[in-house]
Amino acid sequence: MGKIRVMDETLANKIAAGEVVEKCSSVVKELCENSIDAGAKNILIQLEEGGKKKIEVSDDGSGMSEEDAILAFQRHATSKIYKDDDLFFIDTLGFRGEALPSIASVSRCELKTSDGVVGTHVVIEGGKKVLIEKSDARKGTSLKITNLFYNTPARLKYLRSEQAELASCVSFVERLALSHPEIAFTLHHDNRLVVKTSGSNDLLKTIHEIYGLQVSSKMIEIKASNDDFDLYGYVCKPEILKSNRNHMIVMVNDRIVKNFDINKAINDAYYTYKPDIKFPIVVLKINTDPTLIDVNIHPTKQDIKLSKMDVLYELIVKTIKDALYNALLVPDALLRTPEIQNSPKEVIENIVKEQEEAYIPTTVQTEFNLKEEPKEEIIVENPEMKELVLYPVGLAHGTYIIAENESGVYIIDQHAAQERVNYERNMAALKSKEVHTTNLLFPITIELSGSEFLKVKAEEEHLKELGFDIDEFGVNTFVIKAHPTWLREGYEEESIRRIIDLIVGGISKLDPVKFNESIAITLACKMSIKANMHISREAQEELLKELCACDNPYNCPHGRPTIIKFSNYDLERMFKRVMN
Repeated sequence: MGKIRVMDETLANKIAAGEVVEKCSSVVKELCENSIDAGAKNILIQLEEGGKKKIEVSDDGSGMSEEDAILAFQRHATSKIYKDDDLFFIDTLGFRGEALPSIASVSRCELKTSDGVVGTHVVIEGGKKVLIEKSDARKGTSLKITNLFYNTPARLKYLRSEQAELASCVSFVERLALSHPEIAFTLHHDNRLVVKTSGSNDLLKTIHEIYGLQVSSKMIEIKASNDDFDLYGYVCKPEILKSNRNHMIVMVNDRIVKNFDINKAINDAYYTYKPDIKFPIVVLKINTDPTLIDVNIHPTKQDIKLSKMDVLYELIVKTIKDALYNALLVPDALLRTPEIQNSPKEVIENIVKEQEEAYIPTTVQTEFNLKEEPKEEIIVENPEMKELVLYPVGLAHGTYIIAENESGVYIIDQHAAQERVNYERNMAALKSKEVHTTNLLFPITIELSGSEFLKVKAEEEHLKELGFDIDEFGVNTFVIKAHPTWLREGYEEESIRRIIDLIVGGISKLDPVKFNESIAITLACKMSIKANMHISREAQEELLKELCACDNPYNCPHGRPTIIKFSNYDLERMFKRVMN
């Protein structure tokens, strides 16, 4: 007898389950996506012990007939695609026909479904059907999964703690709610409400329901399109950044995806608006022709391949950068939140209701009720700072300039402010077609290792375009005889060596914008006054005047804020001159 045999179907499903079902949230994902594909408008998720004991997903979708309910648990049985060409026009979240049989093979699965005519009740244990009977005819589907991985101890052993599994499930449901604001999602854990969205089809309101007022009030609406892609969503102001990428939520044709290139585009759009170790909150919906994407590259379907990624990259970066530039204002020092001390439940609910009714989105400078359609946005480019006149009154700790005007008191970080001024001056010089140079009295020689020499040699022509007179000078050595005039006097050699270090560190002319920006940022920092350096009142006035004239005066090129405002109302409230 030969050694090669065809696998038993139950064994094959268990193996497939290892790819499709990694943890409890994988089950929640597959069941919820089936509900969405069925046209559900309300989806209820109920978990016990983080999903380890029970996962139940109920919907009001189209439901299934008895024949379909039984067939759905066969491997590769699907209602989503029928022929080869359908793979190029996938407009559903599921299509492989692997999820249900894989889940049923490693759990006890109980299905109740009806297409509105007749109801069906199916129970499957470890991939084997143990019950098929008639059920109630409520239109929709309910799937209950219990004892996940009971027959695969190796998989069961690697499930995480109850809290970790719950956190993963909640995170996915929140993302799903943001990708489909038209669907009402409700998640209960051990009979306790954890997530609830209204299904209002208002993305901003859904963000408010998921993240709360402090985040949703700092979101900026974005909308753009070209011949291939349509973008819509919200991005956060740099003042509410997160320490990881988990809040960069991207949907392509309503499918939640994790794509390195798209995340890089979002991160690059925030370049100079944030520190490198911080990440924005972004909810971005991308719509495109299904033929431009391939979702059939991983069983979980969370990674995709995109055609014309370079076109999408440019659209994302430009759209987000323009939105940030047009919407940034001086951040208030105090975030006004309602003061609640020992309030009964009714008072808290009333306050939340009032916040929702009086909620003011950041992108529109007029009030509107969330239940109404937002009015057309009128964008004014940085009106606040362009008209701002600040009068310095002192210097705190040799670092922070205290200034005032008729609307309040401002605190300015003198190093960050001058960094911004110097950065924009350097960038203007780097972009200028006219290059002014000055000769060095004593040429600077820079000796490098062999690999470092080759990296600099590759960028030699670009350095000459910037105004550096650079030539080879012996083995692995360069000599620099002239430099552009915008280098700070007295720091020429140090600045040149910093630029060489940037090239050696890996920055490449393949991205000339990043190359020039990195040079501008590095030199701006070196050229700026430091903390604990006392400067005269005249120098403070000049710095404030130059800051107000900047294109983006609100943060330094590393993303730190340059200026914070205490309005007159904030001051009076702090000192109890006003009590509301």
